[in-house]
Amino acid sequence: MTTAQQRPVLPSVILETERLRLRAFVEEDIDDVYATCNDPEFQRWLPLPRPGAPYTRADAEQWCREIAPGTRIGGEGQQWAVVAKDTGRLVGAMGLVRVMWEAMNAEIGYWASPWARGLGYTGEAVVAVSRWALDRGFQRLEIKAATANIGSRRVAEKAGFTFEGVERSAMPLHEGRTDLAVYGLIPADRA
Repeated sequence: MTTAQQRPVLPSVILETERLRLRAFVEEDIDDVYATCNDPEFQRWLPLPRPGAPYTRADAEQWCREIAPGTRIGGEGQQWAVVAKDTGRLVGAMGLVRVMWEAMNAEIGYWASPWARGLGYTGEAVVAVSRWALDRGFQRLEIKAATANIGSRRVAEKAGFTFEGVERSAMPLHEGRTDLAVYGLIPADRA
């Protein structure tokens, strides 16, 4: 007899947009994950693997081999590698995380590789994941971004999310803490 309630597991799917393929992380993504996660602008807003610790190649290997696939298998959400169709190169990551199954709520988290910023890929991927999640019955999706991270906030707004407020001192950084702007999307928001 088990006392832990099992969480649903999302299906392993590939999502496609006009320019992108969202798929599982693979071994060939390790170098690009490592390069992206060591980018100073990335580290400014996402203190991975944890505040105060440098991001290593072993962290990238663990992400691609264990953590990203484990998110889906453990019923915690889903992680996708975002790949440009024309080059096949990793341009970012997209995750449906912090899933609250009882309420059918989840957060969308993302990052863009430095060589792919400013091209609209992240917004395109957010729209694809949002549609997919709402089609699966999710009732609320959130995006949280550091209040000073204008690029990430712009992604949420362009993807149709509504600014709802600020969580004060909500996330640790490598140095200090940051407030998070909270954006929401519900089924009624779909146009």
